[in-house]
Amino acid sequence: MRFGKLEFRPGLWASLVTLLLLGLLTSLGFWQLDRAEQKRVLLAGYNTDRDATVIQLEAGLQSYRDFNYQFASATGQYDAARQLLLDNRTYNGRAGYHVLTPFMLRDSGAAVLVNRGWIDLGVSRDQLPDPAVGSGSQTIRGRIKLPASDSFTLGEEEPRAGWPYRIQRVDTERLAQELGLPLLPVVLLLDPDQEDGFVRDWKPLRSGPERNVGYAVQWFGLAAALLIIYLVVNTHKLT
Repeated sequence: MRFGKLEFRPGLWASLVTLLLLGLLTSLGFWQLDRAEQKRVLLAGYNTDRDATVIQLEAGLQSYRDFNYQFASATGQYDAARQLLLDNRTYNGRAGYHVLTPFMLRDSGAAVLVNRGWIDLGVSRDQLPDPAVGSGSQTIRGRIKLPASDSFTLGEEEPRAGWPYRIQRVDTERLAQELGLPLLPVVLLLDPDQEDGFVRDWKPLRSGPERNVGYAVQWFGLAAALLIIYLVVNTHKLT
């Protein structure tokens, strides 16, 4: 193909490789844009007015898939004797745990894990803290959090030597077996204004949609650079 004194003559394999890479880079860019939009939707739901509908947590609810970060309440009492410490949680650069306490739902025999917030690691990892919690029937309020199904862990679960014990991730099915009672497939993030809690600076995302938009720009930029290189390398001046 000629353009005046220039001839564009690409090779077959160079064209195929470039086409595949362009497809990959642009698809990664659009994927990041899609992730950014998902985060915008999640943030919009998280930032809803506190007077929005409050879901009553009950054993009979079949699915919580569409309830992530929705306001919820539960009536019952804490099981103070069997608490869990979710490992590898940090706050302001300090290591610690999230305290997960089973909350026995009234008249159901089931429970929901309540994340009561962050506590400091303490003296050492060999000496686990035993956080206090109030007793008696009460109604608590927070936000529904769906546990991550593919959460990364830094190590294997430790043998259970006694309560409280340390866990690496929230697996409600496994924990239900260990606790010997039905668990709702969610965690309730205790509201900051509720009693019996610790540091509760809840954030729905580790990074905002802006980061994903930035990644998308990078992928599209690489695609544009690849196309320019392909055109320049395969274009020759006629003599």
